[in-house]
Amino acid sequence: MKTLNVDLGERSYPIYIGRQLLAEPQFYHSHIRGSQVLVVSNETVAPLYLNAVRQALSGYKLDEVILPDGEQYKTLDVLNQVFDGLLSHQHNRSTTLLALGGGVVGDMTGFAAACYQRGVDFIQVPTTLLSQVDSSVGGKTAVNHSLGKNMIGAFHQPRCVIADTDTLETLPERELSAGLAEVIKYGLICDQPFFDWLETNIESLMARDPEALAYAIEQSCHDKAHIVAQDEKESGIRAILNLGHTFGHAIETHQGYGEWLHGEAVATGMLMAADLSRRLGWISALDVERLQRLLSKARLPIVGPAQMSDHDYVSRMQVDKKVLDGRLRLVLLKSIGQALVTGEVPEAALLETLADYRDC
Repeated sequence: MKTLNVDLGERSYPIYIGRQLLAEPQFYHSHIRGSQVLVVSNETVAPLYLNAVRQALSGYKLDEVILPDGEQYKTLDVLNQVFDGLLSHQHNRSTTLLALGGGVVGDMTGFAAACYQRGVDFIQVPTTLLSQVDSSVGGKTAVNHSLGKNMIGAFHQPRCVIADTDTLETLPERELSAGLAEVIKYGLICDQPFFDWLETNIESLMARDPEALAYAIEQSCHDKAHIVAQDEKESGIRAILNLGHTFGHAIETHQGYGEWLHGEAVATGMLMAADLSRRLGWISALDVERLQRLLSKARLPIVGPAQMSDHDYVSRMQVDKKVLDGRLRLVLLKSIGQALVTGEVPEAALLETLADYRDC
């Protein structure tokens, strides 16, 4: 087992990464300050792993809320089920919420914890690759709106993250690939040696080699923790974690939440960002080809939906958290391993990229 630390002063917390962690009480107890725990999971994950968490939390007043599974349910209406559970079981300000599931469950549980009685504790127990390497770390919590993804939310750090890699054994192939998109992102934005390692080891990751997966998760969490420690609330460098997300969120919102998985949309968005970076003279065509080849080996899409027009992209991208004073800002690449945020993108170059990465 590996333990990493997200260094945020009094809000610092550990990330536990390893096998057979779910049912082990020691990973939970020191992070639960009261006697009440509300576990939030979904209809897919709960039958697989809820009993193990119950075993670990024996002795606590334990209640459960089971949500429907899918990005389309990441809404304020469904979030109310969590508040219903908290209030109907009379949870007080010392309660702890526990998110058992993927990114949707983690985001919704964290947002509920940020709001309930103006803020209570929560623990992340991510069960998908994407949530283990990205969404469970850093304290971003949110729900979607029909006009924009993750536009209603709060920063609220967990007490700890418990990433049991055994849960990846039940992960569907498509979800595994979606998680690898976020893994690849870290190599692109800040860790060129990791990108090189991914090129060499992508087949092992796709085959779910335990050692390769454990290393990829650890390195991804290390890179994200380092960035979050510098900029907790995304006023500066943390924005580079959104490489590909402005394009990707536009795809998710336009297509309808759940039609494209988050990682799939981010993969295509990262390739668009790389191509735009090439047009600005920052990276080479060979760099773009390397990324496209790696994404293809991870069985991720490399073109956007055929039916999305330039207007569809641009109008959706304008509803983005990085838009400042009406100016669209994008995360682009200076090189593989170095990202930056810029608002100086010629419209003609953007439209050329959108045209070249539209599925015909």
